Amino acid sequence: MSAKMSFSRKPFDVLMTGLAMYTVAPKGRKHLSADALFRFVRKGFGNILDERPPGADISLSDALMSGFAMFSLKSPSLLAFDERRAEGNWGTIYGIEHVPCDTQMREILDPVSPEFVRPVFKRVFAQLQRGKALEPMVFLDGCYLLALDGTGYFSSKTIHCASCLEKVHRKTGEITYYHQMLGAAIIHPDFREVIPFMPEPIVKHDGTTKNDCERNAAKRFVTKLRQDHPHLNLIVTEDSLSSNAPHLRTLQDHQLHYILGVKEGDHALLFDHVRAAEQAGQVTLYEKKDPSADIVHRFRFVNQVPLNASNAELLVNFIEYWEISGDNVQHFCWVTDLRVTKRTVYPLMRGGRARWKIENETFNTLKNQGYNFEHNYGHGQKNLSVVFAMLMMLAFLVDQTQQRCCTLFQAVWAKMGSKRMLWERMRSLFYEYQLESMRELLEALFYGCKKPKPIFARDSS
Repeated sequence: MSAKMSFSRKPFDVLMTGLAMYTVAPKGRKHLSADALFRFVRKGFGNILDERPPGADISLSDALMSGFAMFSLKSPSLLAFDERRAEGNWGTIYGIEHVPCDTQMREILDPVSPEFVRPVFKRVFAQLQRGKALEPMVFLDGCYLLALDGTGYFSSKTIHCASCLEKVHRKTGEITYYHQMLGAAIIHPDFREVIPFMPEPIVKHDGTTKNDCERNAAKRFVTKLRQDHPHLNLIVTEDSLSSNAPHLRTLQDHQLHYILGVKEGDHALLFDHVRAAEQAGQVTLYEKKDPSADIVHRFRFVNQVPLNASNAELLVNFIEYWEISGDNVQHFCWVTDLRVTKRTVYPLMRGGRARWKIENETFNTLKNQGYNFEHNYGHGQKNLSVVFAMLMMLAFLVDQTQQRCCTLFQAVWAKMGSKRMLWERMRSLFYEYQLESMRELLEALFYGCKKPKPIFARDSS
């Protein structure tokens, strides 16, 4: 049985940039706390129609919340989660009445459409807006910077489901089954945190034999994005694979600005027009020095040049950039629909370079900092793998909200020294002590807690 929590409230040093030394647990915005967000997630799951016959032992909301809790706690596998489901503070922290076993969870969640989870993402995002937590992340002219990129998270030559993509090896005829998704997150060059939207799965759809692709997923994503957030001002940043006319028109049709990477080998006409414009004296050359870092930022830009030969009527604004630090030179090029001037070229460059955050702060974090993104928690026959991926991203959204908004979480993270240690200590306390809330768990990590003496069952016969 879990021991009742006992705090040892001793002052200790908390070293954090921009935060004072705390001897009492810092307060945060209650509606953006983990406990409040868990309640919003639970309520959202409760609104999903359970299409199973009545009388099921485990409710759909309990099964979904259990999957969410598995990723919130960073359980290394579904088996590890199942082995300790009789322990822990499922009811008080996550609001779960009955935790399903691993087989039950797979069977209940496999038929569930991943789209049913979308309103829960929207609900958490609305809380961030309500708490004005996103306002510091406004990037340029009232717009947020939205990074898009695809990633894979499952691959097998034997395990597969109806929605798996397939790759047939040319020489052997062997099939590799895999899953991908298009990730999207609000980013900012000055912040570590990212605010993910619900990803768009890249899957084989019912009735089709052809693989889905990132370009089609992007079309679906921006359509759903505008349905969920019709008035959100956004600048999309992507890599050079996205600098094609159909995608640019899709972004324009949905009132989305863009900063997209571009390469000369893929857009010869564009670079020819830039060179011709430079010879005609229409290109602006601009240099900005950063003496503190011994860096020179050198720019070449021109507005309103054609993207390519087959879409000469589609005009874009072009930026070429060199970062010079001693003998080290880095070179980048972008196209954008935002007018480039000496005032805007530097922030536009920073927005283009910040695109790496979707890879590093999102995908690499999920893969390498305890989320086990590429681990197969369970594949199922229909939707299970995708549903688990959505639940993991939802848990990541809540974690990023805590990292952005909760000073207690920030202080505990600083004390632990790493995310992996933080998740390990959180799991330990979750299973070993009786807790009333996630805040109580974080306070225990913040102050430290007294270890109870074991209670032995004695034979009185």
